[in-house]
Amino acid sequence: MKKISRRKMIQFGVLSGLAGAFGVNGSIAKALQLMPTPDETEGPFYPVQDQQDKDADLTQIDGHAVAAQGRYIIVSGRVQDVAGYPVVKAMLDIWQADANGRYRHSRDPNPAKADENFQGWAILRSDENGLFRFKTVMPGAYPASGTWTRPPHIHFKISKPGYRTLTTQMYFPDERLNGSDLLLSAKPPAERAAMMARLIAQQGNWPVYEYNIVLDPLRSE
Repeated sequence: MKKISRRKMIQFGVLSGLAGAFGVNGSIAKALQLMPTPDETEGPFYPVQDQQDKDADLTQIDGHAVAAQGRYIIVSGRVQDVAGYPVVKAMLDIWQADANGRYRHSRDPNPAKADENFQGWAILRSDENGLFRFKTVMPGAYPASGTWTRPPHIHFKISKPGYRTLTTQMYFPDERLNGSDLLLSAKPPAERAAMMARLIAQQGNWPVYEYNIVLDPLRSE
């Protein structure tokens, strides 16, 4: 049996390392990809009645003299792909409950009084850097069943040609009801973390939450 010299072994090791780094199957590149933001159910309260005002300030409806009730917050973030590149002009369809836990939806069974001055729905587009930002109120918790109360959350549907449409929900850190939520607790820890906003700043009296979104490109068969 022919012996391989120590020098040849070293060369073989270097080549193997390079092959691992630049491998034919691109496994390293795949490992460096960002995890797509997890999917979540759209829920039963997606807006069904169109409205004129769907801008980035949900705290004030055009033509209303009174602003929405509740604790005002700012949500900002970036839409990017799994390689970390910004997704420009992605459409973000955003809806949520008001501070009382009521949606602007005729079939919401929550007995809490609806805030008629809360916009409840916004449609935005990410900018040339993939960034988005909107003003809203902290959504209230609400009963989903006799034994299940949903924690504060905001619904997102994000779409852009060339990417898989994502429907998901954003949650807030340190909320007592997060741990008992049947949807959130069903996710693995990494997915729960990806669906959790981060409190990053305070703008006057407004807390600023960051929520970054990762879209998965459509793959040709």
